[in-house]
Amino acid sequence: AHLNAAITVTHCILGKLPWRKLPAYLVILLGSFTAAAIIFDLYYDALYDYTKGNFTVTGSTATALIFSTYPAPYVSLLGGFFTEFMATVMLLLGILIIHDEKNNGALKGTQALLTGILVLGIGLGMNTGYAINPSRDLPPRVFTAIAGWGMVVFA
Repeated sequence: AHLNAAITVTHCILGKLPWRKLPAYLVILLGSFTAAAIIFDLYYDALYDYTKGNFTVTGSTATALIFSTYPAPYVSLLGGFFTEFMATVMLLLGILIIHDEKNNGALKGTQALLTGILVLGIGLGMNTGYAINPSRDLPPRVFTAIAGWGMVVFA
């Protein structure tokens, strides 16, 4: 389904997907931005009441994590970047291995199950909230930056 932009771009780079199809798959980015906007609109009153209008990323009334994943307080920016970079690389390599029929690939019909197990395994013990999908995490951060949380959502 190419719901992860990192996977789609990798398939384009490897020649498994034509570049001309990339824009259609990247429409997903607009979908997650729109979803964040809808959730914000639906729960604005509750968010405002809870935070007294002070939308924050950290602290006792932090609400940005409703929309995106954020690292644990003890994780540095470099540590978070390295964690997500390596998790995304593991995901990409795992998917390429599972679907590689030339190299003793997975049995037909088990690819989806194995991919699900791979994603679950990557998510266990993550420092940064499982943000291995830029299509799911980046557009909501852009929305929250616009909606009142400010540029600190990217820190």
